[in-house]
Amino acid sequence: MVKNWLITVTVATALVSGAAHASEGPQASAPQVGDPQAGEAKANGVCIACHGPQGNSIVPLWPKLAGQHPDYIVKQLMDFKAGRRANEQMTPMAMPLTDQEVLDLAAYYATQPKTPGAADAELASKGESIYRWGNPETGVPACSGCHGPAGQGQSLAKFPRISAQHADYTKQTLEHFRKALRANDPNGMMRGAAARLSDQEIAAVSQYIQGLSQ
Repeated sequence: MVKNWLITVTVATALVSGAAHASEGPQASAPQVGDPQAGEAKANGVCIACHGPQGNSIVPLWPKLAGQHPDYIVKQLMDFKAGRRANEQMTPMAMPLTDQEVLDLAAYYATQPKTPGAADAELASKGESIYRWGNPETGVPACSGCHGPAGQGQSLAKFPRISAQHADYTKQTLEHFRKALRANDPNGMMRGAAARLSDQEIAAVSQYIQGLSQ
């Protein structure tokens, strides 16, 4: 009787495990390597209008994608596709992408050089303090803790590269996190940090990030 019970449990466990893997869908079996050349062709046909040549957008409210960690780009595009992140422009553009096209685009943009940015000197000097040391009085953590002292981010942790990013885009992103209009950050890390930032601090740190070297 005990033997039969063990067999039943073993079979049930195997079935549950198999069902879990099956529920992961196409993404689970998707190739894990992107083709930069295929990504370039796709980017030049679809993405270039907003994100610019080689992923260097010229509109300050649209982010630069050049040099971004591929894992971060993959996550954002898959979040747009799954509804975990919403944007009137990006959601309909991401929805038709296949898993392979997502990987190809990420591989392409990751290899492109990002154009430098220039910061407002006065605001940037105030923003540097927030970026490097945070604000202990209000519980704001240092941005450099996750994004690095030069804004290079961490690929494995999916912390994005933010150096030379448009100040307007960074400011809007922080405001969206603060209002929880964007909520696809792991463990609510960005929402927690942005909730403690004042308008002045957001403007200042956004300018500092724009002026960070590549």
